[in-house]
Amino acid sequence: MPITTEFEYVRPKTLDEALQILSLYGESAKVLAGGTDLIVHLKENIARPEVVADIKAVAGLNKIEVNGGLLRLGALVTFSEVIDSALIKKHCPLLWEASLTVASTGVRNRATVAGNICSAVPSADSAPVLAVYDAEVIVKSLKGVRNISIHEWFAGPKKTILAPDEIVLAIEFNLPKVKTGGCYAKLSRYEGEDLAQGGIAALVLDDNTYRVAVCALGPKPARCPKTEAVLNGNKLTEKVLALAKETILKEISPITDIRSTREYRLHMAAVMLERSLQAAAARLSGKPPKYGEPVI
Repeated sequence: MPITTEFEYVRPKTLDEALQILSLYGESAKVLAGGTDLIVHLKENIARPEVVADIKAVAGLNKIEVNGGLLRLGALVTFSEVIDSALIKKHCPLLWEASLTVASTGVRNRATVAGNICSAVPSADSAPVLAVYDAEVIVKSLKGVRNISIHEWFAGPKKTILAPDEIVLAIEFNLPKVKTGGCYAKLSRYEGEDLAQGGIAALVLDDNTYRVAVCALGPKPARCPKTEAVLNGNKLTEKVLALAKETILKEISPITDIRSTREYRLHMAAVMLERSLQAAAARLSGKPPKYGEPVI
């Protein structure tokens, strides 16, 4: 399908040049990074910008760094680069695992982690992982820089609180100081490229605390604090797991759509929670399953 929408294409070489464009055009401008969503929207006339600013030539936005326990993903880092990163696999295997589930190899080669959360679809695979790590999104405009908590980032389906004149610079989060085990459980209709029917990221910490976040089980990705409260300080006994599964069903609000019914999502959310917690706890102890092995 060809792009029939007319717009001006610009390729800024510096961050300041890109910010000047966004300041001038505001909501009439679109930022092109990976383009896996934007190009589709242009072809389908969902997006009709006056100008498209391709930021791939802006230096410094494609780095993966770990400094002093802080992990930083530049705005241009793709999912394939996350998968290929020894730093990510060593320091944050949960993000590595979730990245393996994103779309297809071709899409992962282009799609950026920052773009995934900017699209703000309820099924964004990176979002639950970023949520359990309490990530912050670093954004900039000509007015300055601000840090936005991932818990505040999503305003609703396909909506964020990013201002029209702002660009994402990076995503950052502190790695826990204690040992952890994690698991991302993704429910799909078939093996291969598919959006999640539901997704749960579980992080089990060596201090006997738990972090749980979901995607595709409500209007936006989110942490599950009530479920975490049930789990914290406890071992994963049958009784605790049963109460946690009962609790998470009260925290999520899945819908019926082309990919699944609400009832099926509710049923599978309990299954995914149990399996992801058990796998995360096993990995914390150095036992199977290995990261990258699906639990659903």
